[in-house]
Amino acid sequence: MSKPLRLSTQDAQFEAAFRARLHWSSQADEAIEQRVTDILFDVQKNGDAAVIQYTNRFDGLNAKSMEELTLDVNELKSAFDSLSADQKNALQEAAKRIRTYHQAQKKANGESWSYKDENDTLLGQKVTPLDRVGIYVPGGKAAYPSSVLMNAIPAHVAGVAEIIMVVPTPAKPGQTKGEKNPLVLAAAYVAGVSCIFTIGGAQAIGALAYGTKAVPAVDKITGPGNAYVASAKRRVFGKVGIDMIAGPSEILVLADASTPADWVAMDLFSQAEHDELAQSILLCPDASYIDQVQQSIDRLLPSMPRRDIIEASLNGRGALIQTRSMQEACDISNRIAPEHLEIASQNPHQWEPLLKHAGAIFLGAFTSESLGDYCAGPNHVLPTSGTARFSSPLGVYDFQKRSSIIEVSEAGAQILGRVASVLAHGEGLQAHARAAEMRIKRL
Repeated sequence: MSKPLRLSTQDAQFEAAFRARLHWSSQADEAIEQRVTDILFDVQKNGDAAVIQYTNRFDGLNAKSMEELTLDVNELKSAFDSLSADQKNALQEAAKRIRTYHQAQKKANGESWSYKDENDTLLGQKVTPLDRVGIYVPGGKAAYPSSVLMNAIPAHVAGVAEIIMVVPTPAKPGQTKGEKNPLVLAAAYVAGVSCIFTIGGAQAIGALAYGTKAVPAVDKITGPGNAYVASAKRRVFGKVGIDMIAGPSEILVLADASTPADWVAMDLFSQAEHDELAQSILLCPDASYIDQVQQSIDRLLPSMPRRDIIEASLNGRGALIQTRSMQEACDISNRIAPEHLEIASQNPHQWEPLLKHAGAIFLGAFTSESLGDYCAGPNHVLPTSGTARFSSPLGVYDFQKRSSIIEVSEAGAQILGRVASVLAHGEGLQAHARAAEMRIKRL
């Protein structure tokens, strides 16, 4: 049975045990790094031929050309049309809520602006969308239509003209042709994806970054993936933009013992089932309630289809921590800076002001993290591994760029020119100084 590490902040050894449980190295091992380097170099040099070669090798396919690995909007629409009414409605409702949220985000913080100073000089900022982005959707262990919506819709709302999606479709044992998940393709149709290539791994990242005859080069790549994908994104950054380097998924539950223990146990499962390295932690001041959650884990785990993954995750990285108070739980949460933070409390708004660092905060017993994953509206692509201390969820702003606008009036040049001249001479850059001085009127 699964036994997450049981800790108490009052234990003398708490700090050491707590740090050890949180530790996770985001560094891929040297073999992966070298392999990714070789793949990216090959894709950059040989283009589509290299992409086909690695896709066939890693996904067990037998593609002869990139045409076999390319899907257009017509095929996406066919996938959508093949869905049941319930699946269509669920996709459209989720997409509607995600689009509405990101439209509000754009309106609040994504518009160009300008003003004129006292000398009639115009200053401002021009916000424009990226021309073309690539979104990576995992497709190895499971299918993720929600990741399609969360990556493509904010790009679409931002005004990106072309959204290129890559998703691996590995073949099952004994087959040489991968299966395309209709829900994933339908999600791409609903979200406005321009075209799809059924490729994955480091070769897909390389193709998006460098461009090939078939795959157009993009300006930015977003979306999570395995260690090869993360390593490749890290290496192509600078050639293209990236959203983040994602680590294993995380959930932290702050509980005051008012939420049914079964609900909290299942919320811990909801992240643990992603990956053996995923992390699920409970912080609670009530020891008897932690006992109830452990009992719920023991009772509910045998019925879970992904039991082995959940058990490995909880045993290896999970923790049930008794705190002295909810205040202390909030302090510890800020140290962890989790990807997903649930406040399972009768009065979550009492504690929310104390929480500074989290990818997404879920308030109250009825706000399960899974609703945020699929359809609440805010983005589920979130910072992991403590990076919520300095980074934010994926959003419209990730698909826009900002250009400064400067229009100096003749009167403004008289004042600014003198300032620039002094500073430029101080730096030893005489051409800078002269360029400013030439615009100053001589008495």
